[in-house]
Amino acid sequence: MMDKFLLQQQVLERLAEDLLQAEQAVRAAHETATHEENIAENKYDTLGLEAAYLATGQARRAEAIRQAMTNWRRFRPRPYDASKGIQLGALVCLVDSDDKQQQIFLGPDGGSMKLFSGAQLVQVISSEAPLGRAMLGKCEGDEVSMQVAPIRQQFEVLRVQ
Repeated sequence: MMDKFLLQQQVLERLAEDLLQAEQAVRAAHETATHEENIAENKYDTLGLEAAYLATGQARRAEAIRQAMTNWRRFRPRPYDASKGIQLGALVCLVDSDDKQQQIFLGPDGGSMKLFSGAQLVQVISSEAPLGRAMLGKCEGDEVSMQVAPIRQQFEVLRVQ
């Protein structure tokens, strides 16, 4: 039995690390953009401009991570209710045709990542992801299939908690 609350904490910790990196990248790009050596000497000198674009991109990324952290802080994973099937907050064990199992934790937007719970690898995905959407409403024993480019992937829902 995996602890969803602990998984949620791990996601928030990872997002906090990502945010720190993004904010450092914003500062570095901003310093490059405003450094006097990078002030354009002529109209063909674009180093400062490129750094400013980079700072903007990193700032957008930082904002997206902040939004994801808000989503994940508000998130309250509920126990699985078989009458509703798989919903946001479900921890699902899927098995493919080769009997290979994978653990999927269905969370809010912005937290797609791989985590370890003990020795067990857990893939965190949002319900907006193709596999997330394909799993919604399914129950134990149901088939989940999704099309990825030319390949159709099929799984069976083994366990849900």
